[in-house]
Amino acid sequence: MTVSTTNTRDSYSGNGSTTVFAYTFKIFDEDDITVILRDDATATESTQIKTTHYSVSGVGDAGGGNITFVTAPATGKTVVLIRSTPLTQITDYTPNDPFPAESHENALDKLTFITQELQEEIGRAIKVSQTNEIATAEFTVGATARANKVLGFDGDGDLTVLQEIGIFRGTDATVTTADYDARDLVKSTTAAQLNNVYIALQDSPTGTALTNTTYWALIVDAVSAATSATNAATSATNASTSETNASNSESAAATSASASATSATAAANSATAAQTAEANTLAAYDNFDDRYLGAKASDPATDNDGDALVAGMLYFNSTDGIMKVYTGSAWVAAYVSGQSVLNLSGGTMTGDIVYSDDVAAVFGDDSDLTIVHDSGGNSNVFKADGYVFRNKANSNLTLELTPGATKSVKLYHQGSEKLAVTAGGVTVTGGISATSVSGDGSGLTNLPATGDGGIAMAIALG
Repeated sequence: MTVSTTNTRDSYSGNGSTTVFAYTFKIFDEDDITVILRDDATATESTQIKTTHYSVSGVGDAGGGNITFVTAPATGKTVVLIRSTPLTQITDYTPNDPFPAESHENALDKLTFITQELQEEIGRAIKVSQTNEIATAEFTVGATARANKVLGFDGDGDLTVLQEIGIFRGTDATVTTADYDARDLVKSTTAAQLNNVYIALQDSPTGTALTNTTYWALIVDAVSAATSATNAATSATNASTSETNASNSESAAATSASASATSATAAANSATAAQTAEANTLAAYDNFDDRYLGAKASDPATDNDGDALVAGMLYFNSTDGIMKVYTGSAWVAAYVSGQSVLNLSGGTMTGDIVYSDDVAAVFGDDSDLTIVHDSGGNSNVFKADGYVFRNKANSNLTLELTPGATKSVKLYHQGSEKLAVTAGGVTVTGGISATSVSGDGSGLTNLPATGDGGIAMAIALG
């Protein structure tokens, strides 16, 4: 036959029920195939034994045959079927015999199979690329010297056996009780470094502290790991507590959300009320602004909005310093200053009093009025054109002047009342003959009635 395929292996995944797996290449003998089960989880391989684990069919068939397992490979197992032709030559040629074409072809097929299998192995080997170079892949270090060492490359890039792999030498105290070689691994039993793993940086004599960084390096910090584990457990507990708190917070948040919704409704109502109150306040202010016009230098002709004046409006006249009220036709003083009013009791009258014929001062009820001139000798209390005084109910009107002073007083008599003059004589001059009066002034009867016919008296008190 001709060899038209280069396939030398097949692989399948076990499922715990399939027992028959096909191989797709020709074999000359049942032993020309290797059956391997690989554990996918552990990457371990197990070569199966014919008859014990499987049987072979289809030997010599160009299309291959089947491997039938006694027990179906489990799920997680990979079935690998590899052709493994023996590296032997068993074809024998007898001299002068007819040419054995079939046996000769089988011999050639076997050689081709071997070549293919070698190529398959070479394909799985570590190789240098065709454009790369390596001086030698050989090394002469013996098995003992190679033990626990690694294969690597030297300074020239050639293969060599490198330093030893660290070897675990067991436990020891912080201060070692034995000698150690470079790269030895030791686990500490001392409480402060309990279960910490150290590696020797160089040969270390007995009595060297594992914490001596000249000889040892810490590669596994179990103490810190234990602390971290404790912290992690605490964090887990705290996380659980936080989860519970979060759940409680979620419930509280739901309650708060409900309360917030209620508050939002109340806030909306309050906003409406506030808007109403604001409108009322603005209206009240506008109404007040329409009534009190503020401070102005002169009487305004319109209100602050330019509208017509209304009776009862007020403003402060900053020129005169008084409040004024609008009567409906004019601005008048809204009050009388207290400085212009004489108290009912104990008041003092100063300055001039302007006389007018149609003005009279009426004092008291059935009582006397006493007019006193100031003691400073100033101008008359009552000038010649002073007020008209009318006594009431036949009471006496008494005039008292400062002794020694001479004053001119215009007196008017009304009705039959008498004018009583006290504290000295009185000389009367003017419209009637001069008359000297003393005592109670009884000689001053029949004084003219109110009007231009009155008399002027020069009264000298001595």
